[in-house]
Amino acid sequence: MKRTGAMALALEFQNVGKSFSGGKNRPDLKAIDGVSFEVRKKEFVAIVGPSGCGKSTVLNLTAGLDRPTTGSVKVSGETVSGPNPHVGFMLQKDLLLPWRTIRRNVEFGLEARPVSAAERRDRATRELARCKISDFAGHYPFQLSGGMRQRAALARTLAIEPDIVLLDEPFSALDAQTKMLLQKSFGRTITEGGITTLLITHDLSEAVAMADRILVMSDRPGRIVEELIVDLPDRDNPIARRAHPRAGSFINHLYASLKLDERAA
Repeated sequence: MKRTGAMALALEFQNVGKSFSGGKNRPDLKAIDGVSFEVRKKEFVAIVGPSGCGKSTVLNLTAGLDRPTTGSVKVSGETVSGPNPHVGFMLQKDLLLPWRTIRRNVEFGLEARPVSAAERRDRATRELARCKISDFAGHYPFQLSGGMRQRAALARTLAIEPDIVLLDEPFSALDAQTKMLLQKSFGRTITEGGITTLLITHDLSEAVAMADRILVMSDRPGRIVEELIVDLPDRDNPIARRAHPRAGSFINHLYASLKLDERAA
């Protein structure tokens, strides 16, 4: 995929559908159908929806790990046709290499790129500082807490200077207090850096606390059924956003949109 100059849109899904083979004597599985949305540069967009609705499929298509059955996906104006080196992907697990120090883990994504050893070190130093983990650059993953490991994983993701960062429930394995503190740290880092971000989450309060917009997906095959603009202040501080008097109304709206009362019945 070739990069072009600065554009207003970081990500475009244009009538995208994705089906997976069902195997012998089984029908194909349609994961998503007719999905269209845009993410502007520096915007933070969250996607929520029921389990199995295709949220992870959206991330995989953005990263070029899958290709759409119909429609097109564009990052920075260029059609995604294979694994996309300009997308940073952060998963639920940090996937740090246990035999490498934290600094060397942050440098890992740069080693297959035309980046000198000196520049790799400079970028790692910069991102470790931005993610508030510089003091642990020489430590190994087993010496860090879960929250600190996730900070290191974010530093590794940002070191490649991606056009867009994909977050696949990166806080779901953490305890409630660590989760909120890390959301605050991530929120400040992403906002101050002007980093375009796409988050998938099952946590409705997390979506409201962190995103500029929230896209709601239907049951499989997943479609975008609603767009919610979160016009709350303090996007760089999810803890403050959660305490905002109007935050509860956004969460309740999402709760109703997803028909969670009916699912629990």
